[in-house]
Amino acid sequence: MNILDRIAQVLRANINDLLDNAEDPEKMLNQILRDMEDSLDKGKSQVAEQIAQEKMMQADLDAAQKNVTEWGKKAELALAKEKEDLAREALRRQADYEEQVAVYEKQLAAQQDAVKKLKADLAALESKYQDARRKKDTLIARAKRVSAQQQIASASAKLSAVDYSSDLARMERRIQEKEARAAARQELDKSSSDDDFDQLGADDEVEKRLAALKQKLGK
Repeated sequence: MNILDRIAQVLRANINDLLDNAEDPEKMLNQILRDMEDSLDKGKSQVAEQIAQEKMMQADLDAAQKNVTEWGKKAELALAKEKEDLAREALRRQADYEEQVAVYEKQLAAQQDAVKKLKADLAALESKYQDARRKKDTLIARAKRVSAQQQIASASAKLSAVDYSSDLARMERRIQEKEARAAARQELDKSSSDDDFDQLGADDEVEKRLAALKQKLGK
């Protein structure tokens, strides 16, 4: 398992823990993005380290190949000078470096494959991070809508569980009573005024009758 696989496992574990204990979706999403950013930084560091090792292997291979060429030239020069012993030694050295070249080529090929895979994994993680950033605002808006719907549903359930009709009826009855009392008061006030005016009319009639009686009796 390479370093990016381990980072991905840790990241998934952290995200699952956040989802299990999430209370505030916005805080949760921001924390997930921070975790992904941290994982990306670690992944980039590890990939950079592997690329550095690849370059070092390439340098070792280049040096070994250079030595193969140089010791080959030395063997040719020694033989040209009729110094076979030196030529043999140069050829032995050349053979040693050729073996090194073969080893370095295998190591470099394996390292190049590993770095290629690490780069692909890192690119995938970067793509997921960018996708998460794009989706964050949409997910927060969806979470807020869900929260609002839940609050409305909860309030509706509470209202449905309580019967306010009897309370409303009682309040309506009290208002009707107050209205009736006010109307009765107005009616009483009006009746009193009418009686006064009626009494004035009755008094005039009595005075007329009294005057007519006096006239009849000659008084």
